[in-house]
Amino acid sequence: MLGGSVAVVGGSIAGCATALAAVRGGADKVTIIERAAGQLEERGVGVSLQGQRYAELEAAGYVDADIPWGALNRRVWTVRDGEAPLGRAISVQDFPFRAYSWGSLWSELRSRVPGQVEYRSGVSVTSVDEQPDGVDLEFADGGRERFDVVIGADGYRSVVRDTMFPGLKPTYAGYLGWRGATVGTPECPPEVAADLEWTDLRTVVFPGGHCVLYLIPDGAGGVRVNWVLYTTPPEHLAVPLDLRTPTSLPPGRLTTELSDFARDLVSKHFPPFWAECVLRTPREESFIQPIYDLEVPHYATGRLALAGDAATVARPHTGGGAVKALQDALVLENSWREGGSWQEIAATYDEDRTALGASIVDLGRRFGQVQVVDTPNWEAMRTPDFDAWWTQQNGGSDRSSGYGGHALKQRG
Repeated sequence: MLGGSVAVVGGSIAGCATALAAVRGGADKVTIIERAAGQLEERGVGVSLQGQRYAELEAAGYVDADIPWGALNRRVWTVRDGEAPLGRAISVQDFPFRAYSWGSLWSELRSRVPGQVEYRSGVSVTSVDEQPDGVDLEFADGGRERFDVVIGADGYRSVVRDTMFPGLKPTYAGYLGWRGATVGTPECPPEVAADLEWTDLRTVVFPGGHCVLYLIPDGAGGVRVNWVLYTTPPEHLAVPLDLRTPTSLPPGRLTTELSDFARDLVSKHFPPFWAECVLRTPREESFIQPIYDLEVPHYATGRLALAGDAATVARPHTGGGAVKALQDALVLENSWREGGSWQEIAATYDEDRTALGASIVDLGRRFGQVQVVDTPNWEAMRTPDFDAWWTQQNGGSDRSSGYGGHALKQRG
């Protein structure tokens, strides 16, 4: 089956890229089915692409320099130092990344999906029924439709993955991510303004966690300070979620207790300037993202395949979630071009992505353990101490294997 009909369940970044891959690979008809009815481009959180991985994806035609982006050059690990506005840098690392608004990156990929692809929004898939000669999708409105192949790009709550591997669910890592994006930047005290570089990604560390902050374009010519704070909530603090099931707490639903806990932590442990960057985000615009892990036995079985977070849920500390989703699509496209049948396409795709996905999950677990669950005494660290610690966490190398995404395998 080199042509045929393909349904891509999920229409976000991974879904649009996967649909593009299927068209380029030679599918006759491609349909994207997205459960959200709203405008996905309004999602304002930040994502990043490592520079070399961006170059690979640009050469393949999945991204280009016209997408609004901001340069990131260094990662500055920072600890509070009395009332020093910017705190004390305990390590400075090279960090060649490009920062994006999620919505802008999605809009670009959506625009690249050819016009003959049908994009259905506000449509929920309730069941997936694989048959010898096709795959039947059932929808929330009671409708049913058959496709030759179905690819799940429907995120960490994937209905396609549930069909492929019944009972396999993401596992809660034991801690949360608080997220927000503050409009504009606060005024920096004149005496330290020369030390502030907005091309840095700041990682503010504290006992029991860390927070990353960096600028992203807002899509309207301005900027936002994107931030994500990771820590374990205290046992007495009720989280209004069943964390055994993949979920999140969207903007506007953050409880006063959870909000106060995070804001108090920021006020106590962050350097004043970076605390202001976080605290300027209105309470009703911040949200919670529980952290999960998931790896699958296969990326493709029978007439079903997975891409993006539907296949692999790695903790965000790996810095490569968007890269992996786009690479999944590119590898699928290449597999499609080279395969003589869907079985060959699926086998090649599965062989390339399954082991890599597992390695990314493992990296995220290791980073989560030492950067959130069992943090060192950051305040006591000086640069040599941190650099030795960092090297130890990366298996004796001064660079993390796979951070920001792995290089694509050379083909042929």
